[in-house]
Amino acid sequence: MDRVKDLAMKKAAVIFTKSSCYMCHSIKVLFYELGASPAIHELDQEGSGREMEWALQRLGCTPSVPAVFIGGKFVGSAEEVISLHVNGSLKQMLIDAKAIWTALWEGPSCIPMLSDNCMRHMQLYVRNDLARNSKWKKDLNKMDKVKRLTSENGVVIFSKSTCCLCYAVNILFQEIGVVPYVHEIDQDPEGREMEKALLRMGCNTPPVPAVFIGGTLVGSTNEVMSLHLSGNLNQLLKPYQAQ
Repeated sequence: MDRVKDLAMKKAAVIFTKSSCYMCHSIKVLFYELGASPAIHELDQEGSGREMEWALQRLGCTPSVPAVFIGGKFVGSAEEVISLHVNGSLKQMLIDAKAIWTALWEGPSCIPMLSDNCMRHMQLYVRNDLARNSKWKKDLNKMDKVKRLTSENGVVIFSKSTCCLCYAVNILFQEIGVVPYVHEIDQDPEGREMEKALLRMGCNTPPVPAVFIGGTLVGSTNEVMSLHLSGNLNQLLKPYQAQ
């Protein structure tokens, strides 16, 4: 347990994980997208990994991975982290622990410090916005395709084959007993236009995973996980569960 505590104190954000754990990978990507660079300790790659796993369980982490520490304090596993992210607390915790460097606006002369990752997302959004404005008619046609797919299938996930959060949402639905129709837009020749159409329809940036249930846009990972944590997702999916 001493080794776990020592490692947890060495950096502002620390994640104990396993290389074979898809949810661990999703939590890591979430931290990167928020602009944090956590220390990652893969227990299945550590010589003392088994003992560290037992120590994490004694600290109350069930399952033992992913186990997240911020500012040296144990935050929890995937469910607790996603819950904090959904209610808006996670990013502030990372800022307070100096895992994300930022500055508040104090006047015209104060320029906030944004992470490179944040700047890339902002630049991507601006480029996408310009492209959407110049190809509005083409987007309308792709909206029709999206609407057709979502009306023909009860549960639809617009996804990308390289997106770990898309994979996590798909696995979550299957564990609930639903086999969604998954449309990989990076495998579709019209995928780029469909991606823009999803943004037009109200999806966040990035627009995947985009989840539709009964022809209605539910949202992306945050909205799906929020519904799951509140117990409402099962009720929405009940008509589509395998008998």
